Amino acid sequence: MIVVNTDFVPGYEIEKVLGLVWGSSIKAKHLGKDIKMTFKHLVGGELADYTQMLEESRKVALNRMIEKAKSLGADAIINARFTTSAVMSGAAEIMVYGTAVKLKSR
Repeated sequence: MIVVNTDFVPGYEIEKVLGLVWGSSIKAKHLGKDIKMTFKHLVGGELADYTQMLEESRKVALNRMIEKAKSLGADAIINARFTTSAVMSGAAEIMVYGTAVKLKSR
């Protein structure tokens, strides 16, 4: 599956727009990690556990979006975008969305 953040795929024409597709994931670290990250925040530096949590969420959300596009018979997803929102303290939603399309070679 081709996934791009542009409105075209180089070397292809868009034959048909199949519609909006998205995937999301909500993740939270457990209390022990939150306490550890609070201390890390006080001294500065990267909050690696949270970085890892968000990276895992992005991968899950992207895979869910791709599966939805495949179920529509898509060859690609154009205009892919990620967004993040806080759901509650210590939990974040990652959402990715784009337009599923059928392609034909030029």
